[in-house]
Amino acid sequence: MASADVLRLATYNTELSRKGPGLLLRDISGGKDPQVQAIVAVIVAARPDIVLLQGIDYDMDGLALAALADLLRRRDLDYPYLFALPPNTGLRTGLDLDGDGRTGGPGDAQGFGYFTGQDGMAILSRYPIEDSAARDFSGLLWVDLPGATLPRIDGRPFPSAQAQAVQRLSDTGHWDVPVRVGDTVLHLLAFHASPPVFDGPEDRNGLRNRDELRLWSLYLDGALGGAPPPQAGFVVLGDANLDPADGDGRSAAMVDLLADLRLVDPTPRSGGGVAAAQIQGGANTVQRGDPALDTADWDDAGPGNLRVDYVLPSADLAVLGSGVVWPEDGALADLVATASRHRLVWLDIALP
Repeated sequence: MASADVLRLATYNTELSRKGPGLLLRDISGGKDPQVQAIVAVIVAARPDIVLLQGIDYDMDGLALAALADLLRRRDLDYPYLFALPPNTGLRTGLDLDGDGRTGGPGDAQGFGYFTGQDGMAILSRYPIEDSAARDFSGLLWVDLPGATLPRIDGRPFPSAQAQAVQRLSDTGHWDVPVRVGDTVLHLLAFHASPPVFDGPEDRNGLRNRDELRLWSLYLDGALGGAPPPQAGFVVLGDANLDPADGDGRSAAMVDLLADLRLVDPTPRSGGGVAAAQIQGGANTVQRGDPALDTADWDDAGPGNLRVDYVLPSADLAVLGSGVVWPEDGALADLVATASRHRLVWLDIALP
């Protein structure tokens, strides 16, 4: 547990998304859903002061998020400050965005989703969130990102010039959310990038994922316009859906972000990641990355376990510790496996 002079930040892809609007609220409020109970147990075990959640369905009144916060409060973990914005996932466009020749499918939304708000993001915080000062880059068109590389087939825009004219860059969202910690404002650069798979030779998702990571470097460069970005006191956190060494996707984009001198990679580790790789075998036996850094337990016949979830503080922040909640065995290990294929990643910094 973090001490009084330590701020613990975390990111957690809960994979709580359900197949229709209102179903997540039903499962949280019902009190019997094993996944919801496991998610709560994992967060309580880590006890972050601020946690970014991915894979949680958005509703306009924030009912599902408030219900989840209430469950945590009953476990003596109070988050009085909640934040969520409408995600791009499930946002209908009326166009064929995935190139399958049809419209109205989940791949034709701005971000893959069967209904508006599916698979969104949210922040739970013990400290005040300055909502009015938050910046949302989720509406940025992909074509408008400086240096963007959009997919092409035989020299033509894929799936069409019309589709690329409306396609947003963010699969889920990119936010700059200020949180006031005492006299200091800490900026959370929160995101959930698209998976760089499930496409064709045009590599639409791989290119998009790469540019979703590039957005943060461009933002910190001041290349996106608007108010100046933070130069200190910020943390990039979320699900990048990209490993710097293994799996599919354009790994160089993750390598470049981790090498950005404005950021620090605290290399959070777990014993459970090492044990899982050894036991499961499969794709894990040929991977180049350190399994102690893995944050997702995926199909070992496919990509294997990968490092895809990150909490990267700015270089001015004093890092006191970090880790991945992935125990090797015991009751918590069982709950972690029930909760999500992703593992909660945490970071301790000295209070600003």
